[in-house]
Amino acid sequence: MSAEQVSGLCEQLVKAVTVIMDPASTQRYRLEALKFCEEFKEKCPICVPCGLKLAEKTQTAIVRHFGLQILEHVVKYRWNNMPRLEKVYLKNNVMGLISSGTQSILEEESHIKDVLSRIVVEMIKREWPQHWPDMLKELDTLSKQGETQTELVMFILLRLAEDVVTFQTLPTQRRRDIQQTLTQNMEKIFSFLLTALQQNVSKYRRMVGAPQEQEVLTTPQTDLAQEPKAQANCRVGIAALNTLAGYIDWVALSHITADNCKLLEMLCLLLNEPELQVGAAECLLIAVSRKGKLEDRKPLMVLFGDIAMHCILSAAQTADGEGLVEKHYVFLKRLCQVLCALGSQLCALLGSDCDVETPANFGKYLESFLAFTTHPSQFLRSSTQITWGALFRHEVLSHDPLLLAVVPKYLRASMTNLVKVGFPSKADSPSCEYSRFDFDSDEDFNAFFNSFRAQQGEVMRMACRLDPLTGFQMAGEWLKYQLTAPVDTGPMNSKTGEGLCSIFSPSFVQWDAMTFFSESVISQMFRTMDKDEIPVNDGIDLLQLVLNFETKDPLILSCVLTNVSALFPFVTYRPEYLPQVLSKLFASVTFEVVEESKFVVSVQAPRTRAVKNVRRHACSSIIKMCRDYPQLVLPNFEMLYNHVKQLLSNELLLTQMEKCALMEALVLISNQFKDYERQKAFLEELMAPVAGLWLSPEMQRVLSDPEAFISYVGADNKIADPVLEDPSGLNRSRISFCVYTILGVVKRARWPAATEEAKAGGFFLGYLPSGTPMYRNPCTEQVLKLFDNLLALIRTHNNLYMPEMVARLGDTFAKALDMLEVEKNAILGLPQPLLELYDSPVYKTVLERMQGFFCTLYDNCFHILGNAGPSMQQDFYTVEGLATQLLSSAFNNLNNIPDYRLRPMLRVFVKPLVLSCPSEYYETLVCPMLGPLFTYLHMRLSQKWQVINQRSMLCEDDAADDNPESQEMLEEQLVRLLTREVMDLATVCCVSKKGVEQNTTAAVDGDDDEAMATEVTPPANAELTELGKCLMKQEDVCTAVLITAYTSLSWKDTLSCQRTTTQLCWPLLKQVLPGNLLPDAVSWFFTSVLKGLQVHGQHDGCMAALVHLAFQIYEALRPRYAELKAVMEQIPDIQLDSLEQFDSKLLNPTLQKVADKRRKDHFKRLISGCIGKPIGEQFRKEVHIRNLPSLFKKVKPSLETDVLENEDGEGFNVLFEP
Repeated sequence: MSAEQVSGLCEQLVKAVTVIMDPASTQRYRLEALKFCEEFKEKCPICVPCGLKLAEKTQTAIVRHFGLQILEHVVKYRWNNMPRLEKVYLKNNVMGLISSGTQSILEEESHIKDVLSRIVVEMIKREWPQHWPDMLKELDTLSKQGETQTELVMFILLRLAEDVVTFQTLPTQRRRDIQQTLTQNMEKIFSFLLTALQQNVSKYRRMVGAPQEQEVLTTPQTDLAQEPKAQANCRVGIAALNTLAGYIDWVALSHITADNCKLLEMLCLLLNEPELQVGAAECLLIAVSRKGKLEDRKPLMVLFGDIAMHCILSAAQTADGEGLVEKHYVFLKRLCQVLCALGSQLCALLGSDCDVETPANFGKYLESFLAFTTHPSQFLRSSTQITWGALFRHEVLSHDPLLLAVVPKYLRASMTNLVKVGFPSKADSPSCEYSRFDFDSDEDFNAFFNSFRAQQGEVMRMACRLDPLTGFQMAGEWLKYQLTAPVDTGPMNSKTGEGLCSIFSPSFVQWDAMTFFSESVISQMFRTMDKDEIPVNDGIDLLQLVLNFETKDPLILSCVLTNVSALFPFVTYRPEYLPQVLSKLFASVTFEVVEESKFVVSVQAPRTRAVKNVRRHACSSIIKMCRDYPQLVLPNFEMLYNHVKQLLSNELLLTQMEKCALMEALVLISNQFKDYERQKAFLEELMAPVAGLWLSPEMQRVLSDPEAFISYVGADNKIADPVLEDPSGLNRSRISFCVYTILGVVKRARWPAATEEAKAGGFFLGYLPSGTPMYRNPCTEQVLKLFDNLLALIRTHNNLYMPEMVARLGDTFAKALDMLEVEKNAILGLPQPLLELYDSPVYKTVLERMQGFFCTLYDNCFHILGNAGPSMQQDFYTVEGLATQLLSSAFNNLNNIPDYRLRPMLRVFVKPLVLSCPSEYYETLVCPMLGPLFTYLHMRLSQKWQVINQRSMLCEDDAADDNPESQEMLEEQLVRLLTREVMDLATVCCVSKKGVEQNTTAAVDGDDDEAMATEVTPPANAELTELGKCLMKQEDVCTAVLITAYTSLSWKDTLSCQRTTTQLCWPLLKQVLPGNLLPDAVSWFFTSVLKGLQVHGQHDGCMAALVHLAFQIYEALRPRYAELKAVMEQIPDIQLDSLEQFDSKLLNPTLQKVADKRRKDHFKRLISGCIGKPIGEQFRKEVHIRNLPSLFKKVKPSLETDVLENEDGEGFNVLFEP
């Protein structure tokens, strides 16, 4: 290798790099240059001298960076094959670059510093400590040369900690060696970091402070000369803080608290140093957030001392006093987090065995914490809530007089914080400009604020536990104020009517906040205080004020109704006020804004959402009152009944849902008759109009014939004015009314909870063979009378989706059976525009009304079937031929039913029916129904996923799509949701809850992959339920469920895969193990799990669960089925000798069993060839770091008997001599 060769190659490389980085280069040239550079890195034997030449100071930054990249590439990919002398040569030159090969600290580009530190860390990862024992000494020597070198040393130490501890990007043994050696040297490392920080900060302060200390007459040159020097010291200070942040998280706490907590003291003092304060706060936060033994954390209480508290408070005041500057705001957020973490440590230590007292500065701490809770930034306010909750809940602190004194202040602050202001697009509050930093859009802010408010509600209730009366008095004052304050609608008028509030109006925002506040504190007061202490008179006075308040504004009226409900418990002390409350609520049930009723033609004017909400709110308040206080309402039953009859007599006055809500309220009270005959007679009277309508010959004809049905509801018409004209609206509402009423009665009518009362009232029938008591429901006779027509309607509704029926829909209604836009948006996760929620009409056109009708009707029919079992029990399950009837109605024409209709059917009908069905009826009802259903669902889902998989293979060729939230995306998401529903149904049917609950709480509710836990192993005791065993005895059901469960593992839905793997797969397979499984079937089950790993291996949670399942199957079945080994042998890159070793141990029962974890780890290594990787890692070049001779105890050879690959047999020789 000659110098000319190196120079020649370097010239070509410089040209190539220039072409790559020049924006004017053509794509072809750029690709050629890139190819040349990559091939050079891969193949050229003289990379090291070329890299070093390109990295010289004389070259441009881009070229130097490329030169250093070459050296990094050599260390990462060629190190294992380099001769020893070349390694030493490279290492010495790199250290030389740090010593004298870079520009000064202020001039050097940060990417050059970064790549240089990376090269050193890559060498450390391969050679330290065994072959490079003096590495730390060398770094120390380098740092003594000046600021430039010290900063680079900091970068190296930080990068090393990140790679080894944080990201763990190297093999286990190397990681252990390096981490243990780091830990052994931690005292030196910390002392080095602290000294560097201290010295550089002192120099920086001296220089920055210099101008003030000098005489005014001196020339300012010294100042200018000092400036770069001061900046250099400041840079090193920042680097030291960043590096400390990388270590504080994991080193022993003793290093952080050593020397009388010197580090913490320094960090506190730096909080008032503008250039270094963010880094200092970051370190402080990491330190204060440490977990570990309580005894070790005790010294952290020093932060409640005078000096620390003073530093934190003065820093916060200064940062806040300088207005909204991003840097200061970020710092304030960090400080707020520090105070939160400090509060958590105090809660953990106080009251434990650690002998910690309440700090002397606790009062000062609370004041400063309260300052963050009253800060204009909504984000800062919300950050404090969890800590307030912990303080109010704490067994010792909750009795502390200082904390009790803060409760009223906290509640006062909450009164402000509950007011929904601070939308980033507005300027009506100081919070708005802070929100512009924190939120991208109003929708974003709205979502945040809703969860913040819910959190505040929790904390307010805890605060009121400590001081219930104060909260109640505040709520009373605020309520009185709102009742007398003039209405301010603000600049935006509501579309509902002139002079009415929109959701952004100042008045509504205040009402809304006040209502939430009073609801939270009043409910807590009733829970906390003794009955005799409750301020009944004050409560009744407030209730009277609210009842006498009149408003025509729907949004404000909605708040008024909530206040009526919140104050209602006071009526239990003074029942004479009940009629007034009922009158108020009934008046609101028929609420209209005057303007709206002007254009009542044959059709109701489109009510806005706000008006509909008020009416619905009044109905649900009545239901809630009857549900929670039935005994109180019972004496007024006749009055209530007459009210409802009067409202029902006018067919147009109420919507069907409102009518039914009122009927539900009556049914709830009738449960208090506790007399079967009386309640039955009442329900018969109540349902007489429904029965008359539902059983009429015309209705029977309409319900059982799809064509007649389409015509009756008006879906075959062509309509000229789609907003006002709707000739069949009344027909639709009649069907809705019947279905709603049946549902309300089935849902609400019940026998008394106490067995004695049930016996006395004539509800009790005896016991089932299993010992379960049997009751009769007073509604049974009425409901079963209407049952045949209900099934006819369901069958007809299902048949509407047949192509010939869809073709009969009129032009206006061609899309009547489609999803509503709201449903689509919910599935795609698109936010609703805020204002429209309240201001737009509920249905804008007659098509939307028709869609709403079909959608609600479908759901409600299945809700009735789902509630029928729990409600009517044996009377329902023994209906003659029930399974056949359901199969021919609910499960009719499933092929044409879209996914968005099938989902609710499974959720609201099949699942509740199965769960509530006693085991006596499994054979006659559940099995005959579920067998065909599971077989069908498997076929359907397999086809759907096949289409999706084919589509994703083709989508590379055909990426253009005009529609942004394309139909395909919607369909795909629906298939995912349907899959989850089906797997959930299978799990509920087959697996007993006790085994599942323990480990799935994290993952059950989330609808996305974030909910996935990382280490998931199925609980050992996940057993099959009685129903599961019953289903598994029937071959067709057993096959369908097993195949669905195992096939679903490779469908592209992570959540479904994880749930099925952890909850369903093994219990099902275990059930069929005693039988004679065909070898092909066993291979198929095992292969299915491996395929699942190929698809989902990139997700930690799924991977852990699937590996565990594969391991269970292999261990249980390999002794009986040699075919499993054949499957293993087909895994890419499997080490056959290692497989032999695993197998021989598994098959030889005499050998002592290796620990479960080690067997599983060995197995995971064997199948690693089929574990899918994230796309970012699929084409990454593998880095191989060899293990060095063992540093500590002799390691037993691992299962695969790794031979320690000693390079060139050099053993323990030191590679890099000092």
